[in-house]
Amino acid sequence: MSQPFSTEDLYLHQRVKTVHGVPGFDRVVCEVRRVGRDADQYETTIWEFPLNGGEGRQLTFGTDDSTPRLSPDGQRLAFLAKRDGESVQLHCIERTVGEARRVSQLDRSVEDFRWLPDGSGWVLTSAVTASEDRSGPWARLPDKVPGKLQVEVGWRLPYKEDGIGNVLSRHIHLFKLDAQSGEVTQLTEGPFDVMGFDVSADGRSVAYTRTREGRYAHDYDLWTLPLGGGEPRRLTSNHAMVMQPKWSPDGRRIAFTGAVDEGDAESRLWLVDVASGRIDEVCPGELDVADPLTVFWSQDGKRLHLGRGWRGRHHIVTVDPASGEITTLVGGDRQMTDLVRAGDGFAYCVEHPSLPSDVWTCALDGSGERRVSDLNAWWNDRVCIVAESREFEVPDGKGSTERIQGWLLRGKDTTGPAPLLNDVHGGPASYALLDFDTNVFWQVLCSRGWAVLALNAVGSATFGREFCQRLAGHWGELDLPQHLAAIEQLQAEGVCDDRLAISGKSYGGYLSGYTIGHTEKFKAAVVMAPVGNIETHYGTSDGGYYADPYYMGTQPRFDRELAAKLSPMQAVEKARTPTLFMQGKEDERCPKCQSEELFVSLYNAGNETPTQLVLYPGETHSFLGEGTPSCRFDAANRIVAWIEHYCR
Repeated sequence: MSQPFSTEDLYLHQRVKTVHGVPGFDRVVCEVRRVGRDADQYETTIWEFPLNGGEGRQLTFGTDDSTPRLSPDGQRLAFLAKRDGESVQLHCIERTVGEARRVSQLDRSVEDFRWLPDGSGWVLTSAVTASEDRSGPWARLPDKVPGKLQVEVGWRLPYKEDGIGNVLSRHIHLFKLDAQSGEVTQLTEGPFDVMGFDVSADGRSVAYTRTREGRYAHDYDLWTLPLGGGEPRRLTSNHAMVMQPKWSPDGRRIAFTGAVDEGDAESRLWLVDVASGRIDEVCPGELDVADPLTVFWSQDGKRLHLGRGWRGRHHIVTVDPASGEITTLVGGDRQMTDLVRAGDGFAYCVEHPSLPSDVWTCALDGSGERRVSDLNAWWNDRVCIVAESREFEVPDGKGSTERIQGWLLRGKDTTGPAPLLNDVHGGPASYALLDFDTNVFWQVLCSRGWAVLALNAVGSATFGREFCQRLAGHWGELDLPQHLAAIEQLQAEGVCDDRLAISGKSYGGYLSGYTIGHTEKFKAAVVMAPVGNIETHYGTSDGGYYADPYYMGTQPRFDRELAAKLSPMQAVEKARTPTLFMQGKEDERCPKCQSEELFVSLYNAGNETPTQLVLYPGETHSFLGEGTPSCRFDAANRIVAWIEHYCR
């Protein structure tokens, strides 16, 4: 007999990350993350799975082995590992025999790496120490202050980043590492950070994205550099964001994902002609790239393969840049991550509430799809969760209506009317993500007879530019009516009753915090890592100073009057909904002051509305899905307990 899901299951779930393969080689490698409950931390190891059937095998036995990448011939495996308390360094192992050996000896941790096409070594990124800016009035201050005082000086933007903290003390640069001699050559230097990069097929050049120099470092440009020596060349200047570049096989073009406007989170696909510098968008307005790392060229260089975000789903598509033709190879009502070329086809992970994390494969034409790993056998003993893609007729904010998409989750045998959780996704230029690790409480609630609605309301990505950008300057005003209309439709169908709860994190935290001040329809709310006060978020968030003007629709100016009008703070004292606030204490994306302002204002409103604030020391904006196991366990339990208590 099937058992219901519980929050304990997060300790059982093994998650597949960083899948890698090479064309013509019949195996893939991947990083597998499992939970070490006693140590309250994650353990990551490298596994190998045959694409044509058969048992997988564990290749490494450390506890912090990640980012596996096969050599071009598939016979060697390189990966990052932190062993014996040292910094993260590059290790290499013969795939069939032998022990892993450390091959890099850098002063600081290796961030990322790529094999050279001939297998003779690697190009990698690592941090170097940056000196504090000495151009100001502090230029004559001593280098060291007596005592234990440590000073962090902010002299450019951004000066901090969520999950990292202060970013002005280091720069990330490119290095070349020779496999035979161990010789390391630093390829770039200067006051900037190198992010995504790719080595050309002939091994002569590297394309990379890097931050700009000067007062602001949140914009990225595409550069190239000859590996044999020579001057770097800048290829973009009008894009605000340039992410992972991918060389064409002939080295004439580079594909990259990015956006023109600062703050624009919709990732589109671009091609640059290396010789002329001409840049063109591929299929303008038609392509939302699910992940910058999932873009790669066909072997003949005529087409691009990628994971496409389409109406809340992920599809594997192939694109002809010349004609603009988009062909869907693998579709379905689900999402996929870690798409790579492997063997004679593709390998990837599937994310769906009915499925645990595993590796899947299919042929180049999308046929013959099958699962090649079975890392979570315990899942088969749990209540089956059904996730149905639904459409809802809702107001469009322009005097008419439109149809929007959302996911309705229920236990397989659940019959209505049931209590319903309306869980709001972040962004807002994102969409409802279906992974288990972040949404453990979905499965738990559905196992207990609840329904969960994950709606892609106006402002969501993957539904076209107009739909996504329409929300700018109208946060809450346009999307809250759509959520309420979708719920009313489900009530009319008998799916749910008036036992309603709302939750959300990041922008979802914003809308759930906004909702409690504008309607009493919900009996419980969970507001997580929200934008609670847009005015203070502008100055305290790591990206608020350029993202908030974009989302208010007033860029480059920040309209404080509009920000105040749209902030949940404006109406939170009117709320009567029992509300739980949850927050990573070291969150730099939506800092803890955002939850604190809402909590204190609601608590002190004089109406004795039940409310609590939960802060998780040491946790960042990603506490719900990437926090320590005990944090995720506690958070999931609190969400379930709070909404069940107040929705009785």
